[in-house]
Order: sequence, then C-alpha cells, then structure tokens
Amino acid sequence: MKITELLADDGLRRARFPVAEHQTFLAHAGVSALPLAAADALREFAEQGARAQQELDFFRRVNYAREVAAKLLGADGDEIALLGPTALGLNLVADGLDWREGDEVVCYQDDYPANVYPWLKLADRGVRCELLEVADGEQGRITWETVENALTERTRLVSLATANFASGTRIEVDGIGKKLHERGILFCLDGIQTLGAFPLTVRHVDFLSADSHKWLLGPVGAGIFYVKKKHHDRLRPSLLGSWNVVSPEFIAQHKIAFYPGARRYECGTLNLPGIAGMAASMEMLLTVGVENIAARLVALKKYLLPRMTASGFKVFGASDLADGELSGISSFLLPERGGELAALLAARNISVSVRQNRAGQKLLRVSPHFYNTEAELDRLVAACAEWAI
Repeated sequence: MKITELLADDGLRRARFPVAEHQTFLAHAGVSALPLAAADALREFAEQGARAQQELDFFRRVNYAREVAAKLLGADGDEIALLGPTALGLNLVADGLDWREGDEVVCYQDDYPANVYPWLKLADRGVRCELLEVADGEQGRITWETVENALTERTRLVSLATANFASGTRIEVDGIGKKLHERGILFCLDGIQTLGAFPLTVRHVDFLSADSHKWLLGPVGAGIFYVKKKHHDRLRPSLLGSWNVVSPEFIAQHKIAFYPGARRYECGTLNLPGIAGMAASMEMLLTVGVENIAARLVALKKYLLPRMTASGFKVFGASDLADGELSGISSFLLPERGGELAALLAARNISVSVRQNRAGQKLLRVSPHFYNTEAELDRLVAACAEWAI
C-alpha cells in the first residue's frame, strides 16, 4: 500500500479504514479506530475460535507477532514480550530491578501518568524520583541538557515518553540514550505516542513499553514490552505463572526457572485476539513504511498549524520545534467555553480529544494518521473557525 495511491482513491481509503466512511477521525493519540486489516484478523480469530479455540495455533501466532514487532523496533524477536497496557511493562521494569536504598530515577511529571507512578512508588524501597523541569510553555520539550541537569552519581535509570501526550513534542531517543549508556545509566521508554508513526530503534534503549491502540492502529489491551537481551537476567520477572516458569506437563516445580527470551515476562495466557489484530496492523504499517508515515504526519501538522492559528487558536507547547521534535499530535489552548466546541465537533462527526494541562487549561488535541486527508483537516478548521467567531 502506497500513501499516494490510498489518498488518490477515496473509495480505497474508506475500504481500508472504515472509520473514514462515517466520520472525520482525528484522535489517534487517544484510542484509534481499527483498520480493515486488524478487524479482519479479529474476525478470523473469532470464527476459528468458535469452532475450536484450543486449536488456534497459539505458538505460531505469538511468534509471528514477536517478529513483526521486532522489525518495527530494530530488535530481536526474543526481546519482545506481547504485553499491554503500557503501564504493565513500565511496572515490570520498576518492580523487577534490584534497587538499592539511595538509588535515583529520573522521569517527567507531565508525561502520561503511566510513566510517572511506577517510579514514584519506588519511594517505598528507598529510591528517590527526580522530576525533570522544562521551560514554561514548552511541555514535553526534553533535550539531553534537560536530562543531564537532573543526573547524579546515584542515577540508575531515566524513563521518558518518546512524545508528550499533550504537546506532542518528541524527544531525540538515540542521542539521549547513547549519552546515558556512556554513563552506565539505564534508559526506559513509554513508546505509545510514536510507535508505528515515526521510526524508532532501540539500539540505545534498555526497556520500552507501548500498547497498540494508538498509532499502531491495533486493539485495546494488546501491546509490546521490549527488554534488551543482556538485561533478561538482570530484570527479574515479578509476575509468575505457568507460561513463563518452566512447568513440564503443567506440574509446578520446586525450583523456579524461566523460559528463555522475553517470554519470561509473560506469566499466563496472552491476549491472543488482540495480538492477532495488532500483528495485522503492524504488518500493514511496515508495508506502508514508517518513514513514509512519519513524513506524511509532519506534512499534515505543517498544513494544520497555520490554519488553526489563523482562526485564532494558540498552539500548546513550544512554537519553534525542529522537524525532529514534531509528532502527529497538535494541541490548541481552549477558552473556558471550550466544551461547546467539543460538542459541536462531535455533532459534525469530527473526532478529536479534549485534554487538560497542569494549570487547568483545556486543550483541543488533534492527531491525524497517514490516511487522513487535508480535506478532513479543512473540515475541522472550518468548524473551529465558525465556533470562534
């Protein structure tokens, strides 16, 4: 599938992305609608399961999904556990490392809560959580200098989001990760707001967690948990069951021994329907090309921003971002009566998200994917401009 061919044939676009048939869907940073590929995979799974769920070739499906996910990350299949939600993987990191009293973790309080609470709770184990600070009006703009200023000789891990869920500002993963590794500090990522939308390699990343229901265009509750192979013995699984602990013939043993690879973090029966849908979506994204998707999202953002600002809307976040800091998310500050706009857009079948920052300001968050068109963005802008008059 080529993006140009898809956008040139609206019938094809609506067939591959059924949501486009009845609404302008611009909320992929929230919960995406499923593409036809994922829906078909779920239907196939359900139809086969209705005949004999036990005969669904579990191992083949799971191993295939691992390999597809690994391609997205530039990883090995045995470094991928198929776990969602995002918070689960991040908690497995927080719970599985051998923390010592006085250790320090660095994170960013205005990231999504799933990447804050797992680190704050470590206070019970004597671990200090250092919260990053950024300039006013630049939520999510985290550079190496931002991180470096928070590091001490006790810092053991830094955990960041690949893009801020509100402002959409992306971080420079490779640059930050490389410098952290030079200092012997672990690097953990919440990858949910860029995985599938922008190229992401884990060369300088130790752990990553991401559910599939946003930019991966997969089902809710299916996800990816990446653990670099050299840490498999270091990160002890904190959830145990018959799937990750060697239990021949389902008989519990006196000694705990884990199966090799990232399977050791999967304690029981996996979300196989979700994994089937997620694998189909990931395969589609790889066929389109994540680099092509990223270029399309940047182009859509550059198309949207001047039109929204011309209609009187102020962009939330830094206004001078380089292309490498841009994501598919654009947020705009709403006045107190912003709820009226959300209602108007919903009435016109335009799906966006309304969020709020720490100061209590309402945000209109717009997050198109590669299959969205400029005409759909025009529809949004026209409705917003009409409301603002």
